[in-house]
Amino acid sequence: MSKKPALKNRIIVAMSGGVDSSVAAALLKRAGFDVVGIHMKFWSESEKTGNKCCTMESEKRARLVAKKIGIPFYVLNMEKEFKKAVVDYFLKENRLGNTPNPCVVCNKEIKFGLLLKKTMGLGAGHIATGHYAKIKKGKDGFKLFMGGDKAKDQSYFLWKLDQKTLSRVIFPLAYYTKSQVLELAKEFGLPFKNVEESMEICFVGDTVENFLKKYLKTKPGNIVDKSGKVLGKHEGLYNYTIGQRKGIGFSGGPFYVLEKDVRKNNLIVTKDEKDLLKEELSTKGINWISGQEPKFPIKVLAKIRYRTAGAQATIKKEKGKMKVIFSKPQRAITPGQSVVFYKGQELLGGAIII
Repeated sequence: MSKKPALKNRIIVAMSGGVDSSVAAALLKRAGFDVVGIHMKFWSESEKTGNKCCTMESEKRARLVAKKIGIPFYVLNMEKEFKKAVVDYFLKENRLGNTPNPCVVCNKEIKFGLLLKKTMGLGAGHIATGHYAKIKKGKDGFKLFMGGDKAKDQSYFLWKLDQKTLSRVIFPLAYYTKSQVLELAKEFGLPFKNVEESMEICFVGDTVENFLKKYLKTKPGNIVDKSGKVLGKHEGLYNYTIGQRKGIGFSGGPFYVLEKDVRKNNLIVTKDEKDLLKEELSTKGINWISGQEPKFPIKVLAKIRYRTAGAQATIKKEKGKMKVIFSKPQRAITPGQSVVFYKGQELLGGAIII
């Protein structure tokens, strides 16, 4: 960290037990802040099935790091709140035929929502996490930017945050790369030898497919082509996502998942991959980081999933609804996923694809 932030109160660091949040805590401690480590205990399928190895190890590592760098450490049990806000949301959206992104909801409701509320009694003015993203304060309020490591940038998952939240959040890793963070972990003597990246969906103990089969009722239906011709059977629409090619389950392909007709319980597939290309999408639940709706139409760089490059697009407002029109067709636009809007490196906001 190049410059010590002008903060008067102590800082709560959300410590997952991973290397990123651990280094974030160590950096703040080295900079002279009054740091308190908090480990949030979430609902996890692995715990419910008796395999506590993963969650217990995370808490153990976080506790070891806190001891190593010399900061107080507490565990907050958020299992009930996490289950309701994140896991139940994930199951509900899959039941509706969507492909949700639970991390976006977790960041808004739990990591930057509930944590702020629960830690106010500890006298903390700010919370910090190990996210790779930047917050800058300007004359028009707080702005959110991509992190310094473009390969690890996590701003995509933060589009639901608002001005009040951003005023209380610090990202110590804003200007660091992952390789630099790993070097810092060695420098601080933190207990990380073989560093593994966190799971895509942290609460799923096995595979997503097995998780959904356990918690959602199996509802077999037909696999059909665009004309409605029955080609085979599926065991539940939640097993598929738009653009999927593998695992459809019958010969004569390759086939791609084109659409999920929830009303008829049909999985619509195509042999022509070009059918997956769409020029526009509609949204719901839009959030603007500034708190102010811009003038429409507005040109942006839009990302329809985390691991893709942004695409030039125009956002228009028609009959109260937001429509995103791309300059070039995009592959496999998926309902339930987030579309996130950028202007250069700045994150303007985002919405849910419908």
